Amino acid sequence: MILDIRTYLEELKVELKGMDVALVQDALSDAEEFLTTAVQDALESQPGSAEAGVLGGIIDRYGAPSEVAAAYKETESRFPRLPLSSRPSKSKKGLSGYFGVISDLKAWGAFLYMVLSLLTGSIYFGWALMGGSISAMSLILIIGIPITSLFLLSIRGIALLEGGLVEALLGTRMPRKPLFVTPNLGWIDKIKALLAESVTWKSLLYMIVQLPLGYIYFFVSAGLLLFSLSFISAPVLELVIHKPLEIWRGDAFTPVWLLPVVSAAGFFLLALTLHLAKWVGKVQGRWAKYMLVRK
Repeated sequence: MILDIRTYLEELKVELKGMDVALVQDALSDAEEFLTTAVQDALESQPGSAEAGVLGGIIDRYGAPSEVAAAYKETESRFPRLPLSSRPSKSKKGLSGYFGVISDLKAWGAFLYMVLSLLTGSIYFGWALMGGSISAMSLILIIGIPITSLFLLSIRGIALLEGGLVEALLGTRMPRKPLFVTPNLGWIDKIKALLAESVTWKSLLYMIVQLPLGYIYFFVSAGLLLFSLSFISAPVLELVIHKPLEIWRGDAFTPVWLLPVVSAAGFFLLALTLHLAKWVGKVQGRWAKYMLVRK
């Protein structure tokens, strides 16, 4: 018999063993929110009752840990995430496999993430620096406690938004719901809870690191795309628009017989760019899951 919410959550976690850690976090957060709210309402309506006395009926309504875990597993298998970039692509070999990445939506999703990472990384870093500085300076005053609490909660919120972006563009399963925070906790207790969670600090570090990563991702992806598109369009640029590609010297035009080779090299470079983006997407997805998901 389960006598408290913590025991229920521990049993649910055991039942979900082997499932994606992001799914486990969502399931535990949902269960904690429902049970905590239901227990508080029951205790208010039945003065003098204890948590153990009302929890049994609440669990009957919500479901035993094994039942809830089975429901989450079935839902995840029947209704998987469907962002555009996570559609599976058929594996091919040879040139068809190499150039097939050009039609791979997951590769383009990863490329888009790399391009956007300069903007998102700048926003994350700016907020972490500004919010962290204000929170640190305000701690000498009474208002520093609520300000710090709000800042740490905002870190959690931004982490959730970043997780949605990672799942949509990189196809990595991320938490879809915020971590539950007991509503009746005082500011001091909320601060303690946020400080005790390693995911809070890992999320903050993630936002700081995203700025240098954003610069690397953006300039590498944009630079490779620019070069590949320039090579691909070389025949049009030089023969129709009469603008030299300028890969040889000054304003010299490419020899006409060499233009097909340059254009073909552009397609090779474009495919290589997307293969690189796809690989970066996998690594970034793992990094995001390690830093932004509670273990």
